Amino acid sequence: MSTPPSSAPPEHSEQLESVVIRFAGDSGDGVQLTGTQFTKTSALVGNDISTLPDFPAEIRAPAGTLFGVSGFQLQFGSTEIRTPGDRPDVLVAFNPAALKTNIDRLRKGGLVLINSASFTSRNLEKAGYESNPLEDESLSAWQVITVDMTKLTREALKESPLRTKDKDRAKNLFALGMVYFLYSRPLEHTISWLENKFAKKPDVAAANVKTLKTGYYYAETAEVFRSTYSVPEATVAPGLYRNVTGNQATALGLVSAARKADLDLFLGSYPITPASDILHELSNLRAHGVKTLQAEDEIAAICAAIGASYAGSLGITSTSGPGLALKGEALGLAMMVELPLVVINVQRGGPSTGLPTKTEQADLLMSMYGRNGESPIPIIAARSPADCFAAAFEAAQVAISTRTPVLLLTDGYLANGSEPWAIPQADELPNIDPDFLLDGGEVLQPYARDPESLSRPWIKPGTVGLEHRVGGLEKADLTGNVSYDPANHHRMCSLRRDKVARIADSLPPTTITGSQTGGDLLLVGWGGTYGSITTAVHKARAAGKDVSSVHLRNINPLPPDLGDILRRYDKILVPELNLGQLVRILRAEYLVDARGCNKVQGLPFTVNELIAAIDAELYGEA
Repeated sequence: MSTPPSSAPPEHSEQLESVVIRFAGDSGDGVQLTGTQFTKTSALVGNDISTLPDFPAEIRAPAGTLFGVSGFQLQFGSTEIRTPGDRPDVLVAFNPAALKTNIDRLRKGGLVLINSASFTSRNLEKAGYESNPLEDESLSAWQVITVDMTKLTREALKESPLRTKDKDRAKNLFALGMVYFLYSRPLEHTISWLENKFAKKPDVAAANVKTLKTGYYYAETAEVFRSTYSVPEATVAPGLYRNVTGNQATALGLVSAARKADLDLFLGSYPITPASDILHELSNLRAHGVKTLQAEDEIAAICAAIGASYAGSLGITSTSGPGLALKGEALGLAMMVELPLVVINVQRGGPSTGLPTKTEQADLLMSMYGRNGESPIPIIAARSPADCFAAAFEAAQVAISTRTPVLLLTDGYLANGSEPWAIPQADELPNIDPDFLLDGGEVLQPYARDPESLSRPWIKPGTVGLEHRVGGLEKADLTGNVSYDPANHHRMCSLRRDKVARIADSLPPTTITGSQTGGDLLLVGWGGTYGSITTAVHKARAAGKDVSSVHLRNINPLPPDLGDILRRYDKILVPELNLGQLVRILRAEYLVDARGCNKVQGLPFTVNELIAAIDAELYGEA
């Protein structure tokens, strides 16, 4: 069987601008792999993409149960795609639990592709079904296609030496082949990936490739679908692109900054969902001056990173919400000794252990104020998976130039989601000068400051004549000697505050989406809400509504022009995946009547939710 050329979609194919697909099943059904391969193939044929992997919180949930369902949603299209989509057009359900937890997300009239082999009485009972939904009328609102994927996979592999259990694991590729046919996707990219991945297991590679092709040609010959569809290439700026997750982009941004500063990079980290992939990514980059330590706990991880910065490397530590709480005292130490440090907080649902695999933005106030004493530090928030590269680079740049720890905020949605990223040329990235002090003059003043940035010198230990004190006790201005003098403490707290505040002087003008001069309503967002907010604002403006938005990269310090921008608009709405944190900061800082639009469900905003919130602000709840 030959693979159809990617440039020749099947007959009777309709052209679509964008499509939303959701794959769902048990963790062992290969849902994430299936979604990832569809994503990569769509990226390679030129579509713009946004994804939402949706992992179950239970590590080993019983098979077939509702809380063990794994999902992967993506939107791909020929126009700019900013979100993984509100409602899927297609749901691929591998078992009854996946159907039950996801069917209400599917748009009415949408297509649901079901593996009928899994709809046994036991699995129906586990999912809480009183009757078989494939036999009653409960799915009448959707187009339902049932295929015994397990049986067909076994038939395709009857000559394979693999065990039946291993053959059954390939059924996700049968489903992937069917969906590839439905949307005129080529098979070559996935076949190449399978052959490379299982190069040392040729029987496994052959079985998976055969199952993928069988699914494709079964959909074609059995005329399973009423029509097939094609999605043209997106129009994007020329350049070299790759598909990245937020965690991958974060790792690449940090390494790039270290290379531009000619510094070794050290990551001290304790594994925690959803930040662990940053450790995994950086551990594979040893050839680029990267050293990684999987520490015994969160405190050891940040303290090791501080030690690396003290020794003249770029110290990094990564964590998620509960881990940031544990790092609080050491983060205050890094702020007091004034050494570069980047702390990455991949936010997840809390409090405490909370929702480990779900997204949230509820760590902003902890990031701003969650340390004892006066401990201001810069806060930078990434807005999309690809933007994690630029945000990580900027965080390292600020930490090195200002001699202060910087908090980089991402979240589970950004960390695990993916999108195309335009790979920058190395010479396009700004150089970073660590500017180590090599000569202290006749009398070393380790806390003498640059008159513009207020940063103190960075001194490598062992540099002749530059021995000085570091530690968590307050230092005397200039000399760095331990000091309990009241006036000195006030001065040092003020200097460290002013040092962070002066970062605002180098920030670019704030970008406004929509009216620049004012209007009825301004949405203010930060972090991973960017895609939903921007899409909602574009749709609202297309409908004639006077709505604009700004999205904040720098949260501490805030942009110097933000206050003036806020006062140009009649109403201000702040969408956040928390119960109202940035809105409190804006109200306190600028004395404006900002209102919150809040959600804490472990899921990102949908565009329709924000359009409803816009209408409520403009026209009232009715």
